[in-house]
Amino acid sequence: MLNAKITNAVAAASLLALSTAALADDHGHAEQKNIVETAAGAGNFTTLVTAVQEAGLVETLSGEGPFTVFAPTDEAFAKIPADDLQAILADKELLTSILTYHVVSGKVMSSDVVNLESATTVQGSDIAISVSDDGVMVDDANVVSVDIETSNGVIHVIDTVITP
Repeated sequence: MLNAKITNAVAAASLLALSTAALADDHGHAEQKNIVETAAGAGNFTTLVTAVQEAGLVETLSGEGPFTVFAPTDEAFAKIPADDLQAILADKELLTSILTYHVVSGKVMSSDVVNLESATTVQGSDIAISVSDDGVMVDDANVVSVDIETSNGVIHVIDTVITP
């Protein structure tokens, strides 16, 4: 059951990655985009990209890496009350802490993630990783898509914003 869910998630992520690569293909030459470019082009990470810009992390997450990003969707950010989200976006130190809590140094593919119980984030705290018949969780976020490869790492999509 778990293997089927992981296989389905990997298949879905592969299709998304192929779709992204196809969209990025101009004049027959696909160039792999970095984490920020990939997130910006996906269309469902608008709030995340805005937050990365507000925190001044665009250059870092566009850099050499590699990084693994557990990326919350716009729907994940929508779970946060609007006033609270605006307060977080206005507090650069808090925002940076939350965003870097979603990032792990190195390229950690889903096949590696499922064998971990935790991972140390760039923020400095550990995130809990659990695998069950229902799928993979990072803290209290469900991993909904995996292995979106970028030029400087990998993105795993999560359905909830996690906090240190």
